[in-house]
Amino acid sequence: MKLYYSPGACSQAVHIILNEGGFSFDREQVDLASKKTASGGDYTKINPNGYVPALVLDNGETLTEAVVILGYLADQVPDQKLAPASGSMARYHLQEKLNFLTTELHKNYGPLFNPKMPEEWRVQVKKTLAQRLGYIAGQLEGKQYLMGDDFTVADAYLFTILSWSKMLKVDLSPWPVLSSYTSRVAERPAVQAALKAEGLIG
Repeated sequence: MKLYYSPGACSQAVHIILNEGGFSFDREQVDLASKKTASGGDYTKINPNGYVPALVLDNGETLTEAVVILGYLADQVPDQKLAPASGSMARYHLQEKLNFLTTELHKNYGPLFNPKMPEEWRVQVKKTLAQRLGYIAGQLEGKQYLMGDDFTVADAYLFTILSWSKMLKVDLSPWPVLSSYTSRVAERPAVQAALKAEGLIG
């Protein structure tokens, strides 16, 4: 398999799960501005949408969209418990959380990356984001991870999203549970390996 990624982007969640699952894979960095891969290729020929992640499978098929790739990878290594069993209520609850992360949390962080964003809009987005963060903090109360004791694909995604907070000046201090959670996830060897491979830590 081959992962196309950009350092610190949502592709990092897939990178973490590839490590967690013990997959054998290659990686290639993508310049999201030029849509060029590190080897000089046209990334839009791999993913016409031009954003990461994309995962090229061993059979030549390509998967895009982080949530879809995460689900695929989890199903390849069921013994790793990166997702509850397909068809179980727990699996639907995982999908519920993944959908919240992508449509409500990721979506509200996204505009903050735009330096031309009007300040009035930025204030409103951060207000909405605070509500979403409050909800996810509540989901973590009394738990090690989003689904309980087991680290799942949802945690790889949430950790990645929360890691944008400092750069985007999103204050997480009202929710101490989020800080302790990110510290806990960051200690996992698979997470450390992904961060190092992406050049985000030494």
